[in-house]
Order: sequence, then structure tokens, then C-alpha cells
Amino acid sequence: MFRRRASRVPGIKLYYASDVHGSELLWKKFLNAGRHYGSSALIMGGDLTGKGLVPVVDEDGRFVATVIGERRSAAADDLDDLLASIRRNGMYPVQVGVAEFDRLKDDEQYLRATFDQAIVDEVRRWVELADERLAGLEPPISLYVIPGNDDPWEIDDALVSGRNIIACDDQIVRIGDHEMLSLGYANRTPWDSPRELDEEDLYERIRALADQLESPRTSIMNLHVPLHDSGLDTAIELDEDFRPVLVAGQPHEIPVGSTAVRQILEEMQPALSLHGHVHESKGATTIGRTVAINPGSDYTSGRLDGCLCELSGDRVASYHLTSG
Repeated sequence: MFRRRASRVPGIKLYYASDVHGSELLWKKFLNAGRHYGSSALIMGGDLTGKGLVPVVDEDGRFVATVIGERRSAAADDLDDLLASIRRNGMYPVQVGVAEFDRLKDDEQYLRATFDQAIVDEVRRWVELADERLAGLEPPISLYVIPGNDDPWEIDDALVSGRNIIACDDQIVRIGDHEMLSLGYANRTPWDSPRELDEEDLYERIRALADQLESPRTSIMNLHVPLHDSGLDTAIELDEDFRPVLVAGQPHEIPVGSTAVRQILEEMQPALSLHGHVHESKGATTIGRTVAINPGSDYTSGRLDGCLCELSGDRVASYHLTSG
């Protein structure tokens, strides 16, 4: 656990997490984190969606699916348990008959459309769950959500449909006395994900928002991609075939964060910057007076990594990296 303490002047507490990648279990843990940690704001920093579609095939009253290489079968009475187990692994179940299953295998365009619809349907379920769990809480807990670079554009309408979700991508919103600037884009990656920009364009986009801040020193920057060469952006280098690059027989680690984000933080010096994107680079650092945090992600384990932060005036009074 990393920890930093400064003044104990009471301030606003917020809980941040990112990169749950379709895990309904982690989404539920995230929604519970506000009450558990006594925070008044929850911030989800992007990459909500998963990467796998699992057909659940009705074979004469028994439902069959292949989950992470394992063939599973359930009777109608146990179907809900099978669907829940698929969602816990960050994948999307879709119930089909044998003929439709064959079409999914043979028709790539139909498979893509079915996958996209499953993602949107699941995000709507998550939005409904957030509305249910956060309704009527005293004291109230505000929920701020942005997509990340991996998230398809189709989920945006689902996010804005929630009564208790503030969809704040590409906006400045207020959390107590603090302004929060949010952006879900990343710099270019080998994966050619939906929300990527060249560094120059990424800088211009963030800077256009930052110039609207009334008080940069007290602000929060909720930027999905971490800053370059900060220790929060270290990942294994990949070759053109997406295989790890080896140096002296060991995987070669390189910084993959954004130079644009680093430049913005050096120029604007917000109180706090929050990042995700690079799952294996859990940690915190300072850039001048700015506290920059990437809580990491281990979504396949069912463990939620996050960060509880307390802000007081124009500085971070304390932060704790959490896991559970």
C-alpha cells in the first residue's frame, strides 16, 4: 500500500478506479466503495467493457457454453447461474439457438453486431444497477463515469441514460469545491482501439478543456491514459506481431504513456491527476506539485484496485491505494 499524508484539514473524499473490463463483480464492488470508504464521490476512469462474447446455446432444453476453454452445461433452472458466472469473468453471454450459433460462427459482420449489442445491453444493466444502489443514499454519493480508449462508441448513450450517473467525458464538472477535467482518449497503441489520438491532437484536446478551468491549482484531471515515463505507464514492449520483445532473454519494459498528458500536467499543475489504461503500473508519483495516481487493474482476479483520495484546498491531503 502506498500512502501520502499532509495536512489533516477536512476535505472532500473521492474513490477512483478504472479498467474493470466487463467484470460485473468489480462494478458492484466499485458501487459499494463509496459507503465502504466513506467517500462522497466515485470516479470510474474508463475501459468499462469486456472483450469476449460467449454464446449460450439452447440444445433441446440444456444450455451449453464454452467459458475460457471449458465447456459448461446447465438446465433451465440453473441458467441464471451460468449467465452470472460468464459475467463475473468480464464476458458477455448471449442466448442463441443452434441455427443462430452457426450464423455467429460463419458471419463475421453478424458476430460484430451481436457483440456490440451485447456490450450496450450489459452497460445498460450496469447503469440500472448504479441507479438502484445509489438512489436515496444519505449522505449522497455522486458517480462520475467516462469511457476509455477500449470502449466502443455505442456505450455513450447508455451512460448518459442513468439518473445517478454523471457521464463527464470531454467535460469539466464540479466535485465539491473542485473542478474535474475528464478525457477518455489515449495516445496511439498497437491495438488500434476506438478512442486514440496522435500526441499533438491529444494535447490540443486536453488543453482546450484545461483553458476553461477557473482554478487549475485546485482541479482534478481525470485522464484515462497516464503521463509518459512516470512509472505509471510501464508495459512490456510488443513487436509487430504483438509478441513480447525480449532483451537478454527477458521481456523488455518501456514507458507507453502520453507525452501530451505529461506536458499538460507540467504546465497546469492540478492538485490531482487520476489515470488507468496501463494495468500493471500501479503506483503514485508527483509531477511538480501534482499528485499523479494509477491504481492499476487486475480485473481477471475479481479484485478491485482503486485509490481513496482526500483533497483539501489546492492539495491532496492524503491518498491510499486499495485492493479488495
